[in-house]
Amino acid sequence: MNATPRVLALLDDVLASAAPDRRGALWQLAEAGRELDANLVRLPAGAEVGEHQEDVLDVLLVVLEGGGFVRVAGGELAVGPRSVLWLPRTSRRALVAGAEGLVYLTVHRRRPGLAIKAPGGQSADEGGEGPCMLDRVCAECGRLSEDPAPVFCSRCGERFPER
Repeated sequence: MNATPRVLALLDDVLASAAPDRRGALWQLAEAGRELDANLVRLPAGAEVGEHQEDVLDVLLVVLEGGGFVRVAGGELAVGPRSVLWLPRTSRRALVAGAEGLVYLTVHRRRPGLAIKAPGGQSADEGGEGPCMLDRVCAECGRLSEDPAPVFCSRCGERFPER
């Protein structure tokens, strides 16, 4: 069976229909059987996605509206509409929205599922109860952070509650 290409979203319509003060992920690729993930994210003026590192995936980031900068080792990269950034895996970075805010699209391979292992290497379904990870789920977009003590969500930039 061949898959059928189709239009999933008109990003101008998504942005126009979102409340002006809504921040975080406004749209996400959610098709069954996909091999990619994509997110349309809006940050208000001065908002930040704190410094983080993606150890598993390269990310392509395309700025659609507004501007700001990306803090990287050794400095900052200014970004504006139609800027395309490659964020290689293992790179540390932070995004900061400028005075007009920042709207961007990220695209990357679909994340591998998290595997919970008990001490000694046994998988969690071999007996016992797995650890609760609700404190690692972003309240804004629902992403589970791989960081055991997250500060900011790497998908939408939302700050996690203080522990």
